[in-house]
Order: sequence, then structure tokens, then C-alpha cells
Amino acid sequence: MSLNTSKIRTDFPIFQRRINNNPLIYFDNAATTQKPIQVIESIKNFYEKHNANIHRSVYRLSQEATELYENAREHIAKFINSNPTEIIFTRGTTEAINLTAYSWGLNNLKKGDEILISELEHHSNIIPWEIISKRNKATTRYAKISNNGVLDFEDLKDKISNKTKIVSISHISNVSGIINDVKEISKIAHENNSLILVDGAQSVPHMKIDVERLDVDFLAFSGHKMLGPTGIGVLYCKNTHYEKMGPFQGGGEMIKDVNYNPNTQSSEIVWNSPPWKFEAGTPNIAGSIALMEAVKYLDRVGMDRVLNHEKELIEYALNLLKECKKTTIYGPTDLSLKCGIISFNVKGLSSHDVALFADNFGIMIRSGYHCAQPLHKVSDLKSTARASFYIYNTFEEIDRFVDVLKEIEQF
Repeated sequence: MSLNTSKIRTDFPIFQRRINNNPLIYFDNAATTQKPIQVIESIKNFYEKHNANIHRSVYRLSQEATELYENAREHIAKFINSNPTEIIFTRGTTEAINLTAYSWGLNNLKKGDEILISELEHHSNIIPWEIISKRNKATTRYAKISNNGVLDFEDLKDKISNKTKIVSISHISNVSGIINDVKEISKIAHENNSLILVDGAQSVPHMKIDVERLDVDFLAFSGHKMLGPTGIGVLYCKNTHYEKMGPFQGGGEMIKDVNYNPNTQSSEIVWNSPPWKFEAGTPNIAGSIALMEAVKYLDRVGMDRVLNHEKELIEYALNLLKECKKTTIYGPTDLSLKCGIISFNVKGLSSHDVALFADNFGIMIRSGYHCAQPLHKVSDLKSTARASFYIYNTFEEIDRFVDVLKEIEQF
């Protein structure tokens, strides 16, 4: 059953805005999504009625805040079919990957070991591994992409060896929307006794994710890309890996006991149990509660319907874009391989020119490298423009977008 986008849009106050007397058309959902009133109100409600620090006090407000925070952990665990103790709250996908690189990688990688990523990756899934590999004298290797921008499975399999300790891969490319077969990659990694981390920044908001079915060791994702606020994200970590991971940061909450000996001027520290061992200091309490509301919203919509809606939009858009004679689309057009992302360029114009022209008509699209410079360089692209869709986008918006693109081509 198709989504009732008209009803959904009434939940999003931002669509009351007009840009240069044009209706706001927001096509930058791969960067961040807009927020429904339910999420906005949950933040307001927390600060108006329940604001207190968590876990540390016996008074009522603190107990209420703690219960809301841990309820959020339970809802998010259920959303991806995991155990609540396997959910670590972070600031976002970037911090979740860094947490894995530092807490697991720093403690387990040694000279001669290898980390396997791909040429598709966002910088957040490149830089942490390059830093750790240099510190520990390990090596980061890159699986290639094929001519149409799809991950080269044969090259990935060829590059996995007994030196490979972890495969860190994006589920969906934030540039082209290509969906990688994570379940198959996980199978290949585990047959080699390697771990697998999945960058789920573009997949968790758009499709049903089951970490048990995918059999992944780590999964990172961000709240702000799935209707939640910025500054909150999640690292799913399979319980069995906690014993090999040191703390990511030191401070309050991540310790159980500090035994100080004044005679020797030394301390003996006992870490808290996971996941709290990895959540030092006062967390983003309101953010976690708001992310829970975002998850509830997506559950009501239905993740299968979210993905189907995006595929309908992208099929419609790709058919209309054939009328644009100076516009080049990148990546495969096979819908079975794509999520709701289209990257393109207009002949004779930079991606920034295209984005600025579209902005004059109230259409928000991305331009540049999209934090994926290696992918652009191996594809011989200086930059790309990108349109990305979500649950509140409509076919009428795509009609308008293509009409404006035709005007840009004339320009």
C-alpha cells in the first residue's frame, strides 16, 4: 500500500516554509532528514517536565529521566532486532565508527594485520581506520568498484586473507544509493574469521534492518538521518565482542568503582558493565528520547513501505530524467540495487552551480564530494549534484525538479 504523503507532510512544520515564494522541496535527505512534530515535542516535553541527570540520583525527576533514556535503548534495540545491552548511544555514525576503531581496533590490531574497506566509503568509514592502522602499523586496504559504481565482489573476496581482521563496509552508498549485499559480505568475512562493521547511516532509515539475519558484528547509524535530532546515534555491538574492547572515553558513568590509595598515590579502576562502559559523561538524554519517538514514527509508517515509496519515487524520477538531454546520471539504474539517491551532473555546469540555481526555485539538493572523495576520484568526477528522497517527498515535487533541471540545461 502506498504512503499517504499528504497526511505525513502535515506532521512536518518545516514544509509550511516558502523559499523565494516557492514551496520548499527538500531533496537532501541523505545528509539529514526533516523532523516531525512528534519528535520536536518530545524534546520540549523532556526539558519542561523531566529534565534531570540519569542513573545517579534517587529523586523522582532523575528516575523518570533514567527510565525514558533506557526505554529509548529498548525501543531502538527492538527496531534492529538486537538486545538492549548491545546498543551504545553515540553522537552519530561517525562517533560510532570511531568508537569501534579505538575501543576494538586499538586493542586488537597489530603490525601486519589488515582492515578491508571499499572505494565507496564515506570519509567517516575511512579516516578512523587509517588513523588506527598507522598507530598500530596495520594496513587499510580498499575493495574496488566496477565501472558502473557497484562494489566488485571478486576483488573484495581476493583482498580478504588471514591478515584481514575486520571488514568495514557501507550498506548503502551515500553518493549513488547502491545497496551492498551485507549478508553475503558478512558470510565471506566470517568464513575468514574476520569481523564486520556496517555503516548503516543510509540503510537503517530506509529499510528494515535485522542484525541477527545480517549477522553483523557492529552496526553504526545516526538519528538525524531517520527523523531524529542531530547529536544522537547508535553503535550496535554484538555482546561477545565487549570483553576485547577498552573504554572509548574516560569520565563519569563509565566506571563502577575507583579505589584510591592515598599512601601509594594510585588508583584501581573497575569499569562499568557494557553498554554504559562506553557512555562516559552525561549523554544526550533528550536526543535519545527524541530518537525513540522517531523510531516509533517509522514503525507506524512501516519500514517496508518506506523503502517501497522511495523505489517508486526513484523509478519515476529516472524515467523523467531521460528527457534531460544534458544531464548525466551516475551509478546503476537497476532499482533492485538502489535506494532513494540519484547523483548527477549537468553538462557545462559545476554541481554547485546546479544546486544554487535549484535553490532559487525552493529546491534543496546537495553538491560536492558528499564526504566521499575516493569514490569521486576513482570515478574521475570533480563533484556531483545529489537528490535524495524520503517519506514526505512526492511525485509532484519530482515533476517540478525535472522542470527546473530543464531550465538549468537551457541556462
